[in-house]
Amino acid sequence: MLVLAIDTATPAVTAGVVDLGEQSVTVLAERVTHDARAHGELLTPHALDAVGRSGVTLADIEAVVCGVGPGPFTGLRAGIVTAAALAHSLGIPAYPVCSLDAIAADVVNDTGVAEPFLVVTDARRREVYWAAYTRDGRRTDGPGVSKPAELDQVVRHVEQATPSPAGLARAAAPDVLARAEPAPLTPLYLRRPDATVPGARKRVTAQ
Repeated sequence: MLVLAIDTATPAVTAGVVDLGEQSVTVLAERVTHDARAHGELLTPHALDAVGRSGVTLADIEAVVCGVGPGPFTGLRAGIVTAAALAHSLGIPAYPVCSLDAIAADVVNDTGVAEPFLVVTDARRREVYWAAYTRDGRRTDGPGVSKPAELDQVVRHVEQATPSPAGLARAAAPDVLARAEPAPLTPLYLRRPDATVPGARKRVTAQ
């Protein structure tokens, strides 16, 4: 099953075409650029380039998998809007994936772990996004945002900033392969927006 996997939850602009099977995940092509200011500019060209270099066409893509964070507002919005637009235009489902789950899937597949672990990514403002996993990659807590000192120091930390197309596909595989109804593409912001609605203006009385 051919899947277009994209993620903009980190400073990386990530897109790739993955051949997803019951027991296999094969990346046919991917484009990744680390530029926190270029998500909106580069994501669609990256996705189209990955499709072109994979030897297939957009018409061959059967599902979109989109990392939905946690991450900053601007980056996540670019990825989610792009995923929704592509899925709608192609008439295919778009599956949301926690971006930390995708990193955990990569860790389990690529390196293997013998104990529970935390995936940690930079949340700026001297904080980190995190989620806790069992040794086989099942999430047990989070995602959350905290100061590094507040995290469990006993559990092994895995710091990997960029979810890969393969990890995104692995994290979404149960739903994608079952052709389940996808959940809404809801971004995991975890923070209140910086901008706030102004309060009521003070009443000025004549002197």
